[in-house]
Amino acid sequence: MTETLLVSNVILWCLVIALVVIVIALARQVGLLHERISPAGALMPINGPKVGELTEAMDLTGLNGEPVRVGGVCPEGRTTLLLWISPTCPVCKALVPTARSLATHEQFRLVFASDGGKPEIHRAYVRKLGIEKYPYVLSQVLGVTFAVGKLPFAALIGTDGILKSKGLVNTREHLESLVESMETGIQSLQDYVHLAESTSDRRLAEKA
Repeated sequence: MTETLLVSNVILWCLVIALVVIVIALARQVGLLHERISPAGALMPINGPKVGELTEAMDLTGLNGEPVRVGGVCPEGRTTLLLWISPTCPVCKALVPTARSLATHEQFRLVFASDGGKPEIHRAYVRKLGIEKYPYVLSQVLGVTFAVGKLPFAALIGTDGILKSKGLVNTREHLESLVESMETGIQSLQDYVHLAESTSDRRLAEKA
């Protein structure tokens, strides 16, 4: 009986040790995979206004009847973060806090937009998200102008009216990548990674 228990304990400890080794190996592989994956920025569509172009000033009406200007030179002297959301978009709800945080930290003028629908539904949506203090416009023309095909979609317009960056933003990282693109002058993080790889290859070639 004692020998049986001893053998069982030995087998159990062997299994535990093997499991620990497997977990460590998997953790190492995950770390290596993470290092190899290039950062993914917002997916930028080819249609609509191009980054670097002057945007057209559009005088729109907010959800509560207030005038809201989008595009062109900003009268408030701030960069505009324009974010398209919708009550039927589950990802949008999760992204709103990030947009609010970025607007506060970067001192952006945050404007929410949607293609349309019943105003009362959007008003309830605004109250639920706690974004009453931000402009919210319902405009199909605005969505068409910026070639918005899927949500959530965002655009950064400089104080001079120049489109700094734009793209489909499904995650916090995607939204933050628009700010990175604006600050670096590179249209997207994909372009940044390509440029970094090209620079690295050129330096290796010069050393050879």
